[in-house]
Amino acid sequence: MGKYRVFIITAALSLVIDQLSKLYIDSTFALYESIAVIENFFHITYVRNPGAAFGILSNSAVRIPFFISVSVLASIGILWYLRKVDAADLLQHFALGLIFSGAVGNLIDRARLGEVIDFLDAHWYQHHWPAFNIADSAICIGVAVMFLCTWQEERKKKRSRKN
Repeated sequence: MGKYRVFIITAALSLVIDQLSKLYIDSTFALYESIAVIENFFHITYVRNPGAAFGILSNSAVRIPFFISVSVLASIGILWYLRKVDAADLLQHFALGLIFSGAVGNLIDRARLGEVIDFLDAHWYQHHWPAFNIADSAICIGVAVMFLCTWQEERKKKRSRKN
């Protein structure tokens, strides 16, 4: 576990939070029920998304096998890539843990329900961003951190070439 400690802890915590939050929403909210957390800005709204981001492929006959396959391949790809990341690069281990947990969290929903439970509803009055969940957030944060790590590494390479 030593080399992968940050990855394992990040992935496990994020996955547990994702699954517990979805179980809570599913067991205490009626579908489409919404409560305001910050009026005209943020609500907890229980919806189910049969598609991908923004409902893409929600009516496709192949959506479930497609999304399950993509999630499994992405998870395998993350684990493969993780082996190549330096043990000292804890930020990349953290980022990969978030991305992995998000992929697995939504995979669990798709395998169990055929769709994903979403409940985080950010909006400005009537202008809504599509609802999302903890797994989606973990993926987005993980990708952003990976982007920053890559950008930082490229800056270091450019500096070393100049010297």
